[in-house]
Amino acid sequence: MKLKNFFLFHQNRNGDDFRLTYPTEEKREQYQQERKKAAEELHKNVSPKLNDNFNLIRSIYTYPQNNDIIIRQFDLHAGEQTWKAFAVYIDGMVDRALISSAVINPLQLIPQVNSEITSGAALKDIVASRLISVNQLTTETAMEKIVSSINIGCCVLFIDDVAEAFIADVKSWEHRTVSTAENEQTIEGPKEAFNEILRMNTALIRKILNTQKLVIEMYTIGTESKTLTALMYIKDIANDSLIEEARRRINGVRVDYLIGTEELLQFIEEKTFMLTPQLLTTERPDRVARELSEGRIAIMVHGSPTALIAPTNFIELLYSPEDMYNRFFYTNMIKVVRMIGVFISLFLPALYITLTLYHQEMIPTFLLYTIQSAQANVPFSTIGEIVIMEFAFELIREAGIRVPGPIGPTLGIIGALILGQASVAANIVSPVAIIIVAITGIGSFATTNYSLGLSFRFLRFVFIILASLGGILGLVMGIIIYLAVLASTKSFGVPMLSPIAPKSKSLLGSTLFVLPIWKFEQRSDFLNTKNNKRQPKISRLWDKPKR
Repeated sequence: MKLKNFFLFHQNRNGDDFRLTYPTEEKREQYQQERKKAAEELHKNVSPKLNDNFNLIRSIYTYPQNNDIIIRQFDLHAGEQTWKAFAVYIDGMVDRALISSAVINPLQLIPQVNSEITSGAALKDIVASRLISVNQLTTETAMEKIVSSINIGCCVLFIDDVAEAFIADVKSWEHRTVSTAENEQTIEGPKEAFNEILRMNTALIRKILNTQKLVIEMYTIGTESKTLTALMYIKDIANDSLIEEARRRINGVRVDYLIGTEELLQFIEEKTFMLTPQLLTTERPDRVARELSEGRIAIMVHGSPTALIAPTNFIELLYSPEDMYNRFFYTNMIKVVRMIGVFISLFLPALYITLTLYHQEMIPTFLLYTIQSAQANVPFSTIGEIVIMEFAFELIREAGIRVPGPIGPTLGIIGALILGQASVAANIVSPVAIIIVAITGIGSFATTNYSLGLSFRFLRFVFIILASLGGILGLVMGIIIYLAVLASTKSFGVPMLSPIAPKSKSLLGSTLFVLPIWKFEQRSDFLNTKNNKRQPKISRLWDKPKR
């Protein structure tokens, strides 16, 4: 009987089953009134009556149910006068020792400073100019701005008979220290990477670009989350129209909550359904600094360890941060290898299907005999075994990423070896198909940008389907359509295929190949920067020919 009850559904007779109830119209109206009341509370100003401010703060923050909201009430004595006051802050986002030493303790020393304070206005001047000793102190009357300050880690002080609130900057968030880059690892060059604290990230960039011309504009996105967002550019290099377009797109985002940089990317990119990423993401401060010096802009979001760089192009997405730190002929050799890897990851399975099914005359005779003999006992077609192995490879790759750290690489290697060997031994797939998929997988790791790599993984299956349907004609048509779509796509006004299409003077020197660093005299002309000159024609003065 117990076994039957375990497998069969039955209603709980005690009536304690939990169910999500659908809100009635009455409840919806009640929720609407509550949201309206909350919005009205935020539009109020600070009252000279402390009790009104206290009740308002309690209502806004649902105090005392909100356990991390700290409200510290105390009295101020100055001679014969006594004022009541309270400080409010969010525990875990502030430096509690700093609040005690720089805000509350000095206020309790008023009798030693001035015992003749007779009005709230006089008290306000004394508190603002002589008592609170934090580095940044402002006064505010609008409750909406006061609440926003509390939410980002400030301590706000309310005093009776003072119709303004004191906002003390005492932020102290728990965060990761500056660590090495994980997704953009390099042998040469700096090792620092961003973390989740916006101000620390902007400081890392300022540490590299030691110039007063670097401008960092702050915005808030999210009607509820009020997420801080930074727009960065060098004012005498970046094009004014590019900056204005970035401001327009950032200000045009309407959302309740914004959590990370990747979400903002999807809000401000031009073509949502385009496979190729239209903005560059990076976790390296040195790369952001280099792109800013080229005339691009960077956007960062508080709480996210990555930056967005715009505009970008297809060639820039294939660029590695290490390319500028190696000697130019090493970099050019690595770039050629990387391009071959990209070509293999995109087209090798499709080419294999095309040649074995439609154009066997293009394969050397002995190689064709080898391929056909390997496929003689395989129950699946060429297309079937390639698709099966590609899917298995993608599954192993995803599993290796998701499982805990030390197990991931082991799972990938062992899984690939066991599956490959067992599949060949069982005559499920041919050895040639295993080789093709393995080489394709290795080539896919040459793509430095993660988002671009994902697009290549999707396009690989598209090209496999086109090659199986139309042979070389279907594959070529797919490539032409992809290039046409790519050519019609822009990243903040810059064509994705620039400087190849449209062709520009930057073709050889700063994109496809790398010249010696002392030959980088001009910035990329497709960015239309205010100052195209990066360095003088003769930058190695010690090597200047004598006349």
